Amino acid sequence: MSYVGRFAPTPTGPLHFGSLIAAVASYCDAGAAQGKWLVRMEDIDPPREMPGAADMILRQLEAYGFEWDGEVLFQHQRSGAYLAALEQLQQQGDIFWCRCSRTDLARLGSTLYPGTCRAFLSARDDAAIRLRVPDKSIRFEDRMFGAQEENLSHSIGDFPLRRRDGLFSYQLAVVVDDAFQHVTDVVRGADLLDNTARQIFLQEKLGLPTPRYLHLPLALHADGTKLSKQTFAREIPIPADSKLLWQALDFLNQAPPASLQTASPRALLGWAEEHWRTSKIPVKTGIISATE
Repeated sequence: MSYVGRFAPTPTGPLHFGSLIAAVASYCDAGAAQGKWLVRMEDIDPPREMPGAADMILRQLEAYGFEWDGEVLFQHQRSGAYLAALEQLQQQGDIFWCRCSRTDLARLGSTLYPGTCRAFLSARDDAAIRLRVPDKSIRFEDRMFGAQEENLSHSIGDFPLRRRDGLFSYQLAVVVDDAFQHVTDVVRGADLLDNTARQIFLQEKLGLPTPRYLHLPLALHADGTKLSKQTFAREIPIPADSKLLWQALDFLNQAPPASLQTASPRALLGWAEEHWRTSKIPVKTGIISATE
């Protein structure tokens, strides 16, 4: 099967250095395999999105030399596909409607959903939709962290696929869209490693293929918090600063020559695709301190 990778940012703000690391790694992994690289905008949570952020992200990618295959997929246009997936799961008896609020669950003092509403098998307007999780382990091999195993009934319990306000969950949307776009390889930050078992279980329930996964080390602020929009990481500037691309490759231990710090973004990415080696990416805990 031909390689198909993707970069799927959430438009809650512009790209920052941590985002750039994920974009560079996924782009180079696809390029080294002579595969396709897709861009998907994960815009399924309007209350959290920043006006104009999706357009800004695409301009940033273009400025830094990234070239994607096909049209950008916007998840807000995919509601029909998510509803079809929920209908399939309902017919299989895999979902139920849950009226528990976050306050109700917080009172339990645990992140493990206790199965309170499992008996509600018919649609309710005032409820979230949860996927019924059995007592079994999900096993997979991560290209960075090796063999992984998680029993969802012990770690998270029945997890939501649609919220009470009608918005679809990340887990549902990412699984449906990875299959729709024929994604074979997912390259993303190590902060999403603990989402993978949920996604594989959902893929199994929907009869969808499971991609290969590669989770990357995370860039941190000086205080140890992850670089993110929520922690006010600085956006990467336009016009492009090639040194930031160079630093992203250096962060991933790809040993770019110092002379490329002033090269054009396209020239730098071209070198990176040709010399890309996942075996060089530092593993350890998956988290490495970095400056912005």
